[in-house]
Amino acid sequence: MTSPPPKPVITLIGCGKMGGAMLRGWLKSGIAERIFVIEPSGLPDEFKNNSQVTLTATLPSCDAFVLAVKPQMMNDICAALHPAPGALALSIAAGPKIANFEKLFGAQYPIIRAMPNTPAAIAQGITVAVANAHVAPGQKALADSLLRAIGMVEWIEDESLMDAVTALSGSGPAYVFHLIEAMTKAGEAAGLPAGFAMTLARQTVIGSAALAASEPGTPAATLRQNVTSPGGTTAAALSVLMDGDAMTELFKRAIAKATARSRELSQ
Repeated sequence: MTSPPPKPVITLIGCGKMGGAMLRGWLKSGIAERIFVIEPSGLPDEFKNNSQVTLTATLPSCDAFVLAVKPQMMNDICAALHPAPGALALSIAAGPKIANFEKLFGAQYPIIRAMPNTPAAIAQGITVAVANAHVAPGQKALADSLLRAIGMVEWIEDESLMDAVTALSGSGPAYVFHLIEAMTKAGEAAGLPAGFAMTLARQTVIGSAALAASEPGTPAATLRQNVTSPGGTTAAALSVLMDGDAMTELFKRAIAKATARSRELSQ
């Protein structure tokens, strides 16, 4: 009987909200043999008594190290790492490009850049990732497993798309939360008490998202049409929201501006 392949040794650099979410997911899935964490402020309490997790000050020998630090701290932290040749570098920081890490670690170093979003905190995120030419198939599979611990994963070949990815899914949760705000204010304006309007708006968005998740093959337009009776209240509201594609055009402008800002920040 063939024994299973050994589990990888992973190092997590930065254990804030996103790093902590990833660590929580790895421990739950049992993906790693051992996990080292580099975090100046120490391990969060929930991980302190876990024998699988070790706090360290320097980068140990490992199969992959995950960079989960703020973009403005990235260069200084990477310069102090001195990683072993061949260990996979996986960045989940918004902004720094693969070329930036190739300058820091070497032009032939295996590097993956990924962009998760905040629902990763409850393992409901979506991450888009891109690898350089030096990432081996096994390393890409490892990165995919590490990222799937916090939600869905999509891979792209063209790194230049990451700016639009950041604008759409990276920043997207804020747009949804603002939709809840806007619906709440509209409900108040229609005469509903503030707290009641917020409850209705939040659960409507939550429930609608769950319904969309339950029917992954159904286009959003079909889901919308299923709720819309001809001549009814929903149709009356949509006649305003869809007049001249007003909402679509607003989102096009918003995503374009966020995409441009992402390009600026990655320079």
